[in-house]
Amino acid sequence: MVITRNSEDVFMLRTFFTSLLAVGVAAQAASAMGIEDLAKIRHVSQIAVSPDGDSIAHTVSIPRDIMAGDKDGTVMRHLYVSRGPGAARLFVGGDLVVGRLAWRPGANAISFVAKRGEDKYPSLYAIPADGGEAVKLYGHLGPIGDYAWAPDGRTVYFIAKENMGDKKKKRAEKGFKAKVYEEDLAYGRVWRVDVDAAEPKAKAITSSGHASSLELSADGKLLAVAIAPTPLVDDSYTSKRVHILNAADGKTKSVIATPGKVGDYAFSPSGAYVAMAAAVDKHDPSAGVLTVAATADGAFQAFHGEAEFHVQDVAWRGEDEILATVHDGVDVNIVAFNRAGARLSEITLDAPIARSIEPMPNGDIAMVADTPTSPREVYTTSTDGDVRKWTAHNAWTSGADLADQSVLTYQSRDGLEVEALLMTPKGRRPRRGWPLVVMVHGGPEAHYSNGWITRYSEPGQIFAAKGYAVVYPNYRGSTGRGVAFTKLHQRDYAGGEFNDLVDAVEALAAEGLVDKDKVGITGGSYGGYASAWGATALTEHFAASVMFVGISNQISKFGTTDIPNEMHLVHSREWPWEDWQGMLEVSPIYYAGKSQTPTLILHGEEDTRVHPSQSLELYRSLKLRSAAPVRYVTYPGEGHGNRKAAAQVDYAMRLMRWMDHYLKGPGGEPPAFDLELDKMLGLDD
Repeated sequence: MVITRNSEDVFMLRTFFTSLLAVGVAAQAASAMGIEDLAKIRHVSQIAVSPDGDSIAHTVSIPRDIMAGDKDGTVMRHLYVSRGPGAARLFVGGDLVVGRLAWRPGANAISFVAKRGEDKYPSLYAIPADGGEAVKLYGHLGPIGDYAWAPDGRTVYFIAKENMGDKKKKRAEKGFKAKVYEEDLAYGRVWRVDVDAAEPKAKAITSSGHASSLELSADGKLLAVAIAPTPLVDDSYTSKRVHILNAADGKTKSVIATPGKVGDYAFSPSGAYVAMAAAVDKHDPSAGVLTVAATADGAFQAFHGEAEFHVQDVAWRGEDEILATVHDGVDVNIVAFNRAGARLSEITLDAPIARSIEPMPNGDIAMVADTPTSPREVYTTSTDGDVRKWTAHNAWTSGADLADQSVLTYQSRDGLEVEALLMTPKGRRPRRGWPLVVMVHGGPEAHYSNGWITRYSEPGQIFAAKGYAVVYPNYRGSTGRGVAFTKLHQRDYAGGEFNDLVDAVEALAAEGLVDKDKVGITGGSYGGYASAWGATALTEHFAASVMFVGISNQISKFGTTDIPNEMHLVHSREWPWEDWQGMLEVSPIYYAGKSQTPTLILHGEEDTRVHPSQSLELYRSLKLRSAAPVRYVTYPGEGHGNRKAAAQVDYAMRLMRWMDHYLKGPGGEPPAFDLELDKMLGLDD
């Protein structure tokens, strides 16, 4: 096993291990992260570069601080404008969510979508780039989604759902509230509106399929629209395609009939081509291969489908140069390709991790990016890799006593090389090693990059501050290492993929870094499946498990999820009725009787991706068939992950307490079912 580097250095494990032994016992500093610090984390979520390149508009996600008395709710999102490093200025704040930034042509103004004042739905606004009051440009009969400005600066193309009218509301007022499952759907259409008209009135220019995103060519003549047959999530994964439409009338010019999932896409400057991140076939779990299509007839070609990397974000810089963020394991580089897929140049970013990019007029590239010690900020980089940080919305982290974060490479039992991120506490390693928490990402078509990875459901820095080592494996099936790697888990539910998790523990234990008797596992969605598997089939390896919105029964999952076709095409590759027993034997409930692992199960009551019944099945199976402690917690109003502040804090507190109790505490019976919230919320006065 090798720890290849931390955020600054490159070194082998033995050097790292020796240095740990030499460090004296040290108490955690007062500035070490705690749960209360989750409310301090700001993330830049979108950037928009001004036409002259002098300014970068960006949105910043602001968590609600429930512990400081904020009212409950989802994150707020504010609009800032930066005119250089250290020159960010708040333009639109308050209790609202600003999104979908763009620069209005010819107006020196920034447009955005938000629900403000008396708005019934999110509407289109603009604010002068020099500051001032935001002006409402247009409000639709429903929420405005993705949009694009025509070159004239007054015509807007946008996506919104069909107006269902008032009849449905009036029927509901009389008690008729029946819903027809998967049929009573509102379709997204492309609309056009002149916002400078005396009375702006939008007209739908599409009438079939469900539109979800759009791009407008630079000359305003063509639209590239992602359209699925229906609004069903399953269709958005398996059947969405990019359609090239005439902007004047919405008629289809061509369809880019890529065979699987579709990711980011963009027009070339002339509008003759579209660059995309797309799947190579219908069984490809991820839209991560560079693809270039001709808009005239939709003919396309995919490049580097055999490579061990994934493309996530694309942008054109000239008619024959495509910039892309290339995820190569835990690293991200910016690569320039020509239209034929050949590499022209590469910007290697040791830090930060680029999440999205936008070319600037002077040849530099603007980025949303993060590092192991700082959440997402605005950065720029020159073509020679000279990185400049423009914003400091998370200046507090510079004074925090953050844990070391390193890149770990180890071999799984079948010889496969696997990467992971490792956080280790400050101070001397205990004689038997640190207790360990294994964080398992969902998907599994996702991966951890070597940037900021602490959040409410994966609070690595908070665990490390309490004396835990934390490992984040990019197990087989993860993205970032190419199509072949993502397909390694197919037809092998819970096989090699979850063995990779155990083998990470074994590698760390073999070097004396962690205590094999004090290992916990946690994750959400597919990571929840891993946590349930760890608590049952692999119970001998895990002393505690926390399963979040996870899978427990692969048979009933097919019958209750909103993505059965996606599951079949890119994961199981067979239907339950083709092998009932085989599908049962890759379900954690099948092994509930052998469980010796205390298991905490948490789930949002409105989850349609992984139905809450999956958690209930595991809870009931463990209750009836195992003596191991088990608890089941549900979150009203939450879905596939918690969106509101109180539910996020509740989750983080329960996760931490469960691990503390069983990995560092007395164990035995579970801690009290209730949390000690009254003092924190000021309710005990």
